[in-house]
Amino acid sequence: MSKSSSRAASAHTLTERPVASLKPAARNARTHSRKQIRQIAASIERFGFVNPVLVSDAGEIVAGHGRVEAARHLGLERVPTLTLSHLSAADLRAYVLADNKLALNAG
Repeated sequence: MSKSSSRAASAHTLTERPVASLKPAARNARTHSRKQIRQIAASIERFGFVNPVLVSDAGEIVAGHGRVEAARHLGLERVPTLTLSHLSAADLRAYVLADNKLALNAG
């Protein structure tokens, strides 16, 4: 199995973490308006927290800053997280760039 195949197949575990323990990424390029936070919060209320927050081993938010802000808005104390332990620091940075680019390219 190639390195990329083994990464894709690696097991991931969802973990509930306290919202207060999650650290925003210092280099977070995306921002969310209050309107967007309210929209995300409404989605969480209707469908549940179905998209976990992606975090580094250190608890830094890799993806999901808006979901965390929406959780705060709703008064949630804990949120589901997925720790990306299998990615190096360089891979985490590359993932963030790729994830943001894909979101911008969406129709």
